[in-house]
Amino acid sequence: MVKSTFSKAGYMIANSKRSTEASAIAVAVDLVIFTVKGGELQVLLIERGKQPFLGQLALPGGYVRDSETLDEAARRELAEETGINGHQLHLEQLRTYGDPERDPRGRVITVAYLALGPDLPMPVAGTDAQAARWAPVREALDGGAWLAFDHSVILREALERARSHLEYTTVAAAFCAEPFSISDLRHVYEAVWGFQLDPSNFRRKVTRAAQFVEPTGDRRLHLGRPAALYRRGGAWQLFPPLLRSNDIIELDRQPYDADQRGTGKVDGRTPSPGQTEGPV
Repeated sequence: MVKSTFSKAGYMIANSKRSTEASAIAVAVDLVIFTVKGGELQVLLIERGKQPFLGQLALPGGYVRDSETLDEAARRELAEETGINGHQLHLEQLRTYGDPERDPRGRVITVAYLALGPDLPMPVAGTDAQAARWAPVREALDGGAWLAFDHSVILREALERARSHLEYTTVAAAFCAEPFSISDLRHVYEAVWGFQLDPSNFRRKVTRAAQFVEPTGDRRLHLGRPAALYRRGGAWQLFPPLLRSNDIIELDRQPYDADQRGTGKVDGRTPSPGQTEGPV
């Protein structure tokens, strides 16, 4: 027998099947919001304003209310805790996390969302968050920061989802404010994948992909040759795909350094004759 109840903690499900003691399950949403700032992939983190994990960094999120869908809950939590309008982002469900020990308050199942947006504004903390800020993903995962709950696991899986999306879909354009140049798009790939790409080969692959980008006919004036400007095309699936595979990877996937962008250097070195800056 399954009995459904409602509470301020969200939609609660009491299931006494094969048990003499009913267990309550709360449903929540957590959000992984990526943007590219200063040539680096960044994630939005909050500082929790209440227990458990008071003062600890975490992904924004919260309980689903009785009368809202999961998508509505994700957008509401995003607005309440950071001040960002979720309707302006690419937003999709990542997966569901239900480890019985993931939340010390009790059994909480969370539906994680992946959100992408171009150079998003500084967040404004509200409700349950003491502060909100953008943090480089590499620091959040490998810089010694410990995220509350199982949010480090969620962040790692969201990063791989985003990297995979860039191989098979045109979602990279969601990181770019229109109009954008091919160089702008390449910097997105470099920031998300974490290694540098050869500009000429990247341009060739992008412009030959079916309806990935469309020229606007305008150009951006800067030092040197004016850059042609583009908008996102009508395709979602990227064909042919732009794979992170051995046939396009050179220099052993040298790490991408935003400070070296445009210098022709890889990991502090200038490529030797016949070498390119990186993959693609």
